Parts: sequence; C-alpha cells; structure tokens
Amino acid sequence: MVYDSGMMILIAYLLAGIASGFLAGLLGVGGGLVIVPALTLIFAATHFHAGHAMHFAIATSLACILFTSVSSIHAHNRRHAVDWAVFRHISPGILAGTFFGSLLGTRLPSLFLKDFFALFACFAAIRLFFDMKPGTVRKLPGIVGMTASGMLIGVISSLVGIGGGSLSVPFLNWCNMKMIDAIGTSTAIGFPIAVAGTLGYAITGFSFEGLKEYSLGYVYLPALFFLAVGSVLAAPFGARLAHRLPQARLRKIFALLLLLIGARMIL
Repeated sequence: MVYDSGMMILIAYLLAGIASGFLAGLLGVGGGLVIVPALTLIFAATHFHAGHAMHFAIATSLACILFTSVSSIHAHNRRHAVDWAVFRHISPGILAGTFFGSLLGTRLPSLFLKDFFALFACFAAIRLFFDMKPGTVRKLPGIVGMTASGMLIGVISSLVGIGGGSLSVPFLNWCNMKMIDAIGTSTAIGFPIAVAGTLGYAITGFSFEGLKEYSLGYVYLPALFFLAVGSVLAAPFGARLAHRLPQARLRKIFALLLLLIGARMIL
C-alpha cells in the first residue's frame, strides 16, 4: 500500500515519536528500537530511496535521540537515577566508537543493516529475559575497560540506529548496578551516541547522489521534527512509570520488546 496522503505520513512520524519517547523514559533506550523499524516501513511504503531506506532510518533515529535523551535524562536525574561518574568514564569510548560505526554503516548494504539489527535485538532479548549473567559478583571495570566497552556499544549502536540502551542497560545491570539506575544512566549515555552518530551519517550522506529536499545528509528533517516532538512529550511519562515498576518486571518488559521488534524485522 502506498500512502498518498502527506498528512498520514506526518501522523505516523508523530505516533512513532510518542511510542519511542515513552519507551526511552521507561526502559532507558533511545527509542531507535521503535523508530528504525517504523521509518523503514514508512519509507518502503512511500518508495523513499529504496536502496538506502535503512541508512535514512538509522540516521534520522540517531538525530531524534538527541532530543529524546535530553528529556529522559532530566526526568531520571530528578529521581537521582543517573550515575554521572559512569557517564564520564564511558563517554570517550562511546564517542569514538559511534563516529567510527556511523562511517562504517554508510558503506554497508541496507539489507545487511536490517538483518544485523533484527538478530542483535533477538540476542539481547534472550539474554535479558533469562537474566543471563555470571554468578559471581561483578563490578564496573576501570577506565580502560569502560572505554573499550563504550567503543563496542558505540559501534553497534550506530549500525542499528539506537541510543545504546539495549547494550548499556544489560551491561550496567550485569555489573550489578540496580536496574532503575542502569536505565537512568543509559539515557545519559544515549546523548553522546546520538551526537557522534548523527554527525557521522550527516557528513557521509552528503556524498549520496539524489538526496531529497530537506535532507541533512542521511537525516530526513521532516521525519525528525515530528519524531522529536512526540518523543520529548512522551519521555517523562515513561520515566515516571519506570520508577513505579519492580526491577524484574522492567527487565522482562524490555526483553519482550526487543524480541518482538527483532522477530518483526526478520519476518
């Protein structure tokens, strides 16, 4: 089905933004787990750069996370759920890894990025749902370990267009950080991912021939505007609910969301 109404498309962007913002506040994800599949479907339905739809979806998702993460950070920080020391230690690796990953992502086929995203989501879901972590007590690594972890999170996040929550939340929880604090800190980690990733895709996208009007490299600005409005409005409501739910339930909700999205993209 081809959408022939510009208004329907804008409403679809807005609804995707609301869903992503709510989940960003609730689960510490940047919203890319909702935005990327949603944009992929919308772009496919409108025949939007068929061979590069995934690149535009990932880049626009990362740009939206700039706005979503700020709203989520504010909501979680008010409840003292953001560990700023962890944020400072992991950010250099996050910035380097995300920028490198965004440059790599523009050189990979759109189909590969879609399949990689789907398999990654399913893998993360299974690990989180069954709480698969070592039995021994584990602490956060030192500066070198945090930098390396940040680089890995940044590379993968930039390849799938997420704010890193699906990696940073399990990682921090695995290091015995409370689930609610892992979610809150992950919202802060999403901001440098969004900055570096957006810059990388915007810069490399300018070399793509046939860019549509209102595109900043691979970032499609009309979609970004409505996604950002919806996500910023909805994120505080998700954060408020996150502080009322038991941690085990939050973990399982997060896992089921990942599994559902991964399976949907594979099918």
